[in-house]
Amino acid sequence: MGAQIISGRDIADEIRAELKDRVAHLKEGSGVTPGLATVLVGENPASQMYVGMKNKAAADMGINSRQITLSIDTSEDELLGVVSGLNADPGIHGILVQLPLPDHIDEGKVLEAIHPSKDVDGFHPINVGRLATDSGDFFAPCTPAGVIEMLTRSGHDPSGKHVVVVGRSNIVGRPLAALLLRKAIGGNATVTVCHSRTADLGSVTRSAEILIVAMGRPEMITAEMVAPGAIVIDVGTNRVDDPSRDKGYRVCGDVLFDEVAEVAEAISPVPGGVGPMTITMLLANTVKAASLRAASR
Repeated sequence: MGAQIISGRDIADEIRAELKDRVAHLKEGSGVTPGLATVLVGENPASQMYVGMKNKAAADMGINSRQITLSIDTSEDELLGVVSGLNADPGIHGILVQLPLPDHIDEGKVLEAIHPSKDVDGFHPINVGRLATDSGDFFAPCTPAGVIEMLTRSGHDPSGKHVVVVGRSNIVGRPLAALLLRKAIGGNATVTVCHSRTADLGSVTRSAEILIVAMGRPEMITAEMVAPGAIVIDVGTNRVDDPSRDKGYRVCGDVLFDEVAEVAEAISPVPGGVGPMTITMLLANTVKAASLRAASR
């Protein structure tokens, strides 16, 4: 395997060290301590784990973290009331409502209820629109923002390159394409977006100088679908059965790692690639939100 490994863990550590300094300067310079509120509805084990990881990471940065846990039978109106209270709280700069929500709650309505200036997940329509039009201050969704940081900090600036994004979700594929098109650092790329209905997917992915895969299909990208010397970022995180493992499964990406690493110039692993970047960019958005609030006082 000759490919450079683009370690999300290493890059996340680098960014977190920078954020810790920014938080300290905010506290000293303006008396503002960034505050992040996480709202969890129900007892989904995966959601509990994710929220716990986010709260711990925030505390390590010196960010005030507040978790609000609601019962699974909480009504939509009750949850909207909690969001409204957090919108009005001057000590809270970022609000994250952990998804998925119970079926009786409209996720879209809840996400739209978060004030855009506190929408550190980057899912509010105003932030989505500002990203799409590259105008004003906005918060980019955390996973796509993390991918851009991984590329630029590992020496693979997308500017002027043909980037193929495999996946068109509102969480990753679409906002990532918008970030790559921006007239900004990490942008200025020529972008092709593929998806499950793309005919002859391999012929398109082979044209990529930078290939980013976010389809949620285990190890679907093989070596013959990748151009020699391409940069490959694997966003996928999948569990596949593996009786040889103690847990009975293994975690893999959307890229057949060992095979593709033989032809790529650089590749991100799973785990240890994009995953650690997502929480890191949530923290970055929270610090940005606090900085904007401090500057407007």
